[in-house]
Amino acid sequence: MLIAMDGTAKHFKVELQRFEARGPNEFEFAIAAMVTQRIEAFVLPEDPLFTSNAKIVADLVAKRRLSSIGFAGYAEAGGLMEYGPDLVEMNRRAAGFVDKILKGAKPADLPVEQPTKFEVAVNLKTAKSLGITIPQSLLIRADRLIE
Repeated sequence: MLIAMDGTAKHFKVELQRFEARGPNEFEFAIAAMVTQRIEAFVLPEDPLFTSNAKIVADLVAKRRLSSIGFAGYAEAGGLMEYGPDLVEMNRRAAGFVDKILKGAKPADLPVEQPTKFEVAVNLKTAKSLGITIPQSLLIRADRLIE
């Protein structure tokens, strides 16, 4: 993911900085460092550390008034936005694989698939608390608006 982000940042001439947190006890320190360095927005990667602590991160980010985007479920936890694969669709596809395996297919013979459907969610309450106006074009395209 970081390689793709580096390429995208270079393309848009945006400086990319990394802040590490190896546990929930380091979240506040990393977010405070972002504020000190005047970071305007950040991407929260999909990682078990962050997905299991999404509400804690979202609350700390809101307290420091930072814009952020994260994985599926992040906006529900209070983050500004989320972008990621449609988990319902992925589970539906996984059920098809389970069915094939139960009918005798060898797992090694089944193709590896990438997600094909992605979702965008915007937390309007968080946007309002940050004083951010979300462009109408994004609101129209969002799969979910959280109020």
